[in-house]
Amino acid sequence: MTRKNGGTSSPVNFYTRSAKSLADPHLRAALISTTNRILQNRTKAIEELQHADALRDHARRIRAHTIGHLDKYLVRFADAVVRCGGKVYWAKTAEAATDYVTTLAQTKKVRSIVKSKSMVSEELELNQTLENRGIRVIETDLGEYIAQIAKEAPSHIIAPIIHKTREDVASLFKEKLGATEEEVATVSTMTNLARRKLRLEFLNADMGISGVNFGVSETGSLCLVTNEGNGRLTTTIPPIHVALMGIERVVPTIEDLEVMLQVLPRSATGQKLTAYTNIITGPRRRFSENNLVKKTVDEPDGPDELHVVLVDNGRSGILGSSLAEILYCVRCGACLNACPVYQQIGGHAYGSVYSGPMGSILTPGLFGLEPWQELPHASTLCGACKEVCPVRIDIPRMLLELRHQTTTTLPRKNFFRIGIALYRHLAVRPWLFRLTRKFLRYLTTKFTKEGWIKQLPKPLAGWTAYRDFPPFARQSFVEQWRAKKILD
Repeated sequence: MTRKNGGTSSPVNFYTRSAKSLADPHLRAALISTTNRILQNRTKAIEELQHADALRDHARRIRAHTIGHLDKYLVRFADAVVRCGGKVYWAKTAEAATDYVTTLAQTKKVRSIVKSKSMVSEELELNQTLENRGIRVIETDLGEYIAQIAKEAPSHIIAPIIHKTREDVASLFKEKLGATEEEVATVSTMTNLARRKLRLEFLNADMGISGVNFGVSETGSLCLVTNEGNGRLTTTIPPIHVALMGIERVVPTIEDLEVMLQVLPRSATGQKLTAYTNIITGPRRRFSENNLVKKTVDEPDGPDELHVVLVDNGRSGILGSSLAEILYCVRCGACLNACPVYQQIGGHAYGSVYSGPMGSILTPGLFGLEPWQELPHASTLCGACKEVCPVRIDIPRMLLELRHQTTTTLPRKNFFRIGIALYRHLAVRPWLFRLTRKFLRYLTTKFTKEGWIKQLPKPLAGWTAYRDFPPFARQSFVEQWRAKKILD
């Protein structure tokens, strides 16, 4: 799949991609098994959290306040990063962000880069840009590493290869890495193989690139939460660390960060805290160990340079709009796991790096509604996404808002436009409406088998491709009402 502006430049639409996913029972089994397991873990973790509802309400207030005063907190954050010795670049567009990183890499003669998981880098298509400049990029998150080997985009914001089984990965390692049967016998042996492959990459990398879960405004600190040690290796061993951060990912204080860290991992993976919670403040520092001897000693680890790239890429356009609430999102992935649509089709069907319920709002918000108008309809509006969201984002409301916008601002397909016009013409002429209904009732009885219509002509064939269609009733409601009144 060739992605452009966070999504796909392919003419294949959402319905075609989702039909392909629905026809793959192996994929659906993998999705349902994993999402159900994560949801069960989340439920248990939330139940064990004291005053969970109050804490979620507090987390929502923090996100609402921060997004409502985003300009102030971003300036404070940038100033604090600079005070700590880092550099800040404000990237208005994807092109500005990728140009900054690639220019920095070329200026510093970077040959290889290790990356921790970053959805913003996927959104920017940074890997492709760097590789086009002859720079080698290695994903070091295990899931992202497997996706890179498979030449696939991640299909989940937390679990990149949620669509793959252990057997899938074993076959991939044998094909792409030349692994032996012994090396792919268990999950542990496959993990050990990946660890051996990646160890030298960390040691030889000239640059490390990471995402940012939260940036703390008062201190300029970067918080990264992971379940693998690759995050720390990526941000401490290479001499240059580039952190890509969406402008909405800031929190005002360390105390606010503490609240977010209580709700994020529980919703994401069902953990009280992720295995690695990293708080990075500035690059490696030099300090005077002994004022008498005047001996200067380097801080023991960390990069020589820290570059924080603050990525807008459409986010400021969402601020102040009816979709601004989606910027509260902490990228836990819980709404994907709970969504019955996502459970059936997986992330790749959405065509965007951001999938599931949150992606169905964020993608049109960032990249325009017209090319992504199908995504807001990829929902049953059951409300499960809002129920599991750690900051209680009202996703169904925004999906309905986008659906409304598609009908009021975008050109409609001819059959839809003509159909609505025809219905309007009939609806204001009762005698013609009744006559048409009688004709359709007669017509549909000719195509009814066992009480149902099995196949409709185009453009209505999309309905009967997956379900039967009921024929018109022998008596309309009005006719039944009149008959009842007469009998009474």
